[in-house]
Amino acid sequence: MKRRRPFPSPLSVIKCTTPSTPPTPCNFDITQFSKTKTNLNSETLSISSKRPPRRSLSETLKIENLPPEKWTPLNLGKSELSLSLTFPTGQTFRWKKTGRLQYTGVIKSHLVSLKHLENGDVSYHFHTATCPTSGSNSNFNEEEDAKLALLDFVNVGIRLTDLWADFSASDQKFAELAPHLVGARVLRQDPLECLIQFLCSTNNNIQRITRMVDYISSLGHYLGSVEGFQFYQFPSLERLSIVSEAELREAGFGYRAKYMVSTIKALQLKPGGGVKWLSSLRELDLEKVIINLSTLPGVGPKVASCVALFSLDQHHAVPVDTHVWQVVTTVL
Repeated sequence: MKRRRPFPSPLSVIKCTTPSTPPTPCNFDITQFSKTKTNLNSETLSISSKRPPRRSLSETLKIENLPPEKWTPLNLGKSELSLSLTFPTGQTFRWKKTGRLQYTGVIKSHLVSLKHLENGDVSYHFHTATCPTSGSNSNFNEEEDAKLALLDFVNVGIRLTDLWADFSASDQKFAELAPHLVGARVLRQDPLECLIQFLCSTNNNIQRITRMVDYISSLGHYLGSVEGFQFYQFPSLERLSIVSEAELREAGFGYRAKYMVSTIKALQLKPGGGVKWLSSLRELDLEKVIINLSTLPGVGPKVASCVALFSLDQHHAVPVDTHVWQVVTTVL
């Protein structure tokens, strides 16, 4: 029987790891994330020390110039989705700030921008031409697929206002912090994409993680450029499998290159394929999810719990790094 997506009460949180000593530092620096820009050459697998040529203005989409009618309401207010408290916080490294209160990223094969209107409501715009507004029924299905993928990605099935009320009623400290966290939402990412991103995160900071993820992303299909940032569909497992450890080391992955290549090979050997295997973990309980993910090279409790939380519906997972450990031992 299919397991329902978990929705635990605020008093029944299960932690993925409870170390007796502080974990290895990961040195996340959120302030650096928004400053990071893509500096990649999509024509080669080796990263170049030279800055790639800038695309012409005709090739670069200027989101600030989009007329209001190009934006579609997502029917989510700021209390349900705060872009600034969701994207540049270390749960995904592929979204870029492309304007005031605006972020742009890729969901499946769709290049999409989100922005807050003056009243705080969220609207969206698909840049890629896979979502025409007229034509055959197949075109309409493309548009619906893009919209449904967006709603799934932002985890629209979870109502934050209800959670915030329950948590605040159960915990005084949370009630004090809640006004500063309105709209901070956990995303529901593609499991393969999420796993590869967090393999880059071990003993790393957000600025460097983002550069590494940008490099991996550049191996996929190019979708377009928005406000100077280049966007790509995330590469398939088959595409990733032809990248060598030497190429990743040259691109600055360091010791992570070995684990990246080994994990990709391990995924290819999974019954039914790695993508299907990762998705099947959504049907398991948290403990089994962590055990299964930890069989992959380079995946420890921290990375496993991040992947479980951000892509496998394990909303009661609590990834523990040195910062979380410090809060738990000194504040709670």
